[in-house]
Amino acid sequence: MIPLSAWLERLLGLRTLLLIAVTGFTAFSILCGVATDLTTMIIGRTGQGFMGGILIPTAMTIVAKRLPPSQQPIGMALFGMTVILGPVMGPLLGGWLTENLSWHYAFFVNVPVCGVLLLLLLLGLPHERTNWIYLREADWFGIIGMILGLGGLTVVLEEGHREEWFESTFIIQLTIMTIAGFAMLAIGQLWASKPVLKLGIVMNRQFGSVVVMALALGMVMYGSNFVIPQFLALIADYNALQTGQVIFLMGVPAFVLMPFVPFLIRVVDIRLAVGTGLAVMAVSCFASTSLTAESAGGAFTTGQLLRGVGMILTMLFLNQATIASVSKEDAGDASGIFNAARNLGGSFALAGLASFQDQRMSLHSRRMEETLWANDPRLREYIDAMSGALGSTEAGLQSLAGTIQQQAFVMTYNDIFWTMAAATLATLPLVFFLRPLPKGQPMTMH
Repeated sequence: MIPLSAWLERLLGLRTLLLIAVTGFTAFSILCGVATDLTTMIIGRTGQGFMGGILIPTAMTIVAKRLPPSQQPIGMALFGMTVILGPVMGPLLGGWLTENLSWHYAFFVNVPVCGVLLLLLLLGLPHERTNWIYLREADWFGIIGMILGLGGLTVVLEEGHREEWFESTFIIQLTIMTIAGFAMLAIGQLWASKPVLKLGIVMNRQFGSVVVMALALGMVMYGSNFVIPQFLALIADYNALQTGQVIFLMGVPAFVLMPFVPFLIRVVDIRLAVGTGLAVMAVSCFASTSLTAESAGGAFTTGQLLRGVGMILTMLFLNQATIASVSKEDAGDASGIFNAARNLGGSFALAGLASFQDQRMSLHSRRMEETLWANDPRLREYIDAMSGALGSTEAGLQSLAGTIQQQAFVMTYNDIFWTMAAATLATLPLVFFLRPLPKGQPMTMH
């Protein structure tokens, strides 16, 4: 839905599209909150994805098309804040509601927010006539291809590891569907008079670089939000609220820097800001590479704060570069591609990290087991002590196996943060493809 939003906006008009999306998102949120079985929850969550996917890129479109150039830096700054604060506020608020009330309220909390949003849309956006010509002249090859290609790719990436990749008939079928979908999308780009998504803008040097950096941004943002809660739950025995508090630390720099962001966007070179942001994000990953079995939330404080600073600089200036690198008419397509790339980066991260985690866990476990000799007196002493404490030799051996697994798990997560740091640094040279905006001048569309 994210890359389809530009076409849907041209078809229905921005106000009508957003009213449908917000109303639908509210209804599906309520459905999730009242769900009593898994099927209902899946239907509700799928509906939230359909409707929420429309909302993500249209915010950038509003900034590009509705605000005068002098106000666009402020608009992009506020939009970027919501993109960063949403993922960090969600676990904190959801954790508090789950621990103190019920998980149902994590969905019901959307209702008043969406109510205010509906009112603002009715008052703040002009009505636009539905342009049915876009339906008659639609690039159906491209639309169907994008649905099959991106949908199939996302599922393959996120479920491939669990299904043992190409050992699974399901994954093979989805891969074939994905290839066919992207082939249909390519046909639409070549033959359609009005392609559903102008992928040609990716060939623009600046915008193409922005897309690649958006992939890296999504990998670090979603990857860290995936591995940190896992670590805290399994090693530190944190509950949902405690984990949410650690994730929330990433949002603290956003609150601190918010008043200065419009000024920074006007006067700081995009290349310097994005390069610094990517470097700080890499350092934030390096800061979490010395975890131990005794580590808890405090071990992530420095990394989360640094990650927040890096996210602010990278996200906000890449948003600016996205809009500045294309014409006003292509802003909707650029926004859809940028946001889709960021989400795909998250999918790549989840798929890669799941496989990497299993491989490194197995490697570290084997290496530790190879250092243990049955006749080692220290090993015999440890097993005897644990057997005496636990009541049997079998229990002592199980305790040893558990210790090995725990240490392998910690070492694996150190490797994961090393890998995310290296992947982020690898994208740094792309900042030289960005074109700086004139300092001290409002952003103009060109």
